[in-house]
Amino acid sequence: MSKKYSVSETTRVQREKIANDALAISILDAPEPSKDTLELVDEYIKGNMEIGDVLKKTIEQYRVSI
Repeated sequence: MSKKYSVSETTRVQREKIANDALAISILDAPEPSKDTLELVDEYIKGNMEIGDVLKKTIEQYRVSI
């Protein structure tokens, strides 16, 4: 993961902009992310979770066990 998105290298305002930009792009041709996913993103904005961990947990939510 690039350092420019890490919690230690960004302010809350920067993380909120990163999250809002990503949300805008993600819903261009798709439904809004689930409440669970938005809550994970909020943890990133608050500085409690790295964006890479948010992505991993989001993917895990949708992974189908074979």
